[in-house]
Amino acid sequence: MDISVIIPLFNEAESLPELSAWIKRVMNENNYTYEIIFINDGSTDNSWEVIEEIRKTDSNVHAIKFRRNYGKSPALYCGFERAKGDVVITMDADLQDSPEEIPILFKMVKEDGYDLVSGYKQKRYDPLSKTIPTKLFNATARKVSGIKNLHDFNCGLKAYRNEVVKNIEVYGDMHRYIPYLAKNAGYSKIGELVVHHQARKYGKSKFGISRFFHGYLDLISLWFLSKFSYRPMHIFGLWGSLMFFLGMIAAIVVGVTKLVALANGTAHRLVTDSPYFYIALTMMILGTQLFLTGFIAELISRTSQERNKYNISEEI
Repeated sequence: MDISVIIPLFNEAESLPELSAWIKRVMNENNYTYEIIFINDGSTDNSWEVIEEIRKTDSNVHAIKFRRNYGKSPALYCGFERAKGDVVITMDADLQDSPEEIPILFKMVKEDGYDLVSGYKQKRYDPLSKTIPTKLFNATARKVSGIKNLHDFNCGLKAYRNEVVKNIEVYGDMHRYIPYLAKNAGYSKIGELVVHHQARKYGKSKFGISRFFHGYLDLISLWFLSKFSYRPMHIFGLWGSLMFFLGMIAAIVVGVTKLVALANGTAHRLVTDSPYFYIALTMMILGTQLFLTGFIAELISRTSQERNKYNISEEI
């Protein structure tokens, strides 16, 4: 199979017939063998019934129905698990991503040898309240990830070699950082394609301003896990040991100063009256705790076996 198109959706019943027909036309014009995998992420409208009707006339359409809303990352995870195409393409269901980009994305992966190609919506039809935070977010993501050539990490339109999606784990809200996840997994040939951004035709955006705050927190988590997930003792042990020894040296200085004063017969305040004593004690306690945290983190797995287990009510 040439292409798997994975489309997560939440309450997008109006756009689904037009989107599936558009994809089908593009695929037939280019003689691609393909499948479309819809992931219905707990929609409360009649999105599932619409998908079932589409399936009756197009056997290339498959779908997963979640019992409740889990989010975009879990939807992509389940779609990636089932994708059979040599090239896997993800897009949003709201018709803001154009299927006309599929042949170019396919060529970049199959012929140009890219592991991953991310869309870049250079001209957007979003309000400033969304575009300005997006620019700040992407600038931060470029700096932290080291992927300097990507301008839009969160663009839903992306293409991957099948091997890539089978070797990365998307969970929580990590769909924003799939290029970073791919890079950490050893897939470093990451490209970008300027794509057309269409104005939303039906409904309204399902994402609020909170996603930007969540995005920054996820970026910090991903950076930490990519650097220290296999060697947590390197950071906790280092800082713990450093704080402990600095605290111990400070305590020794306080004690020696007191002993020197006693030896010389000069008056000197009690050790417990010195603020440096409590600073030294606090540093030693924190250092010990950090060291033990690193030691324990070395002994336990950072992942839960249940992290990517989702309740699917129906699949076609």
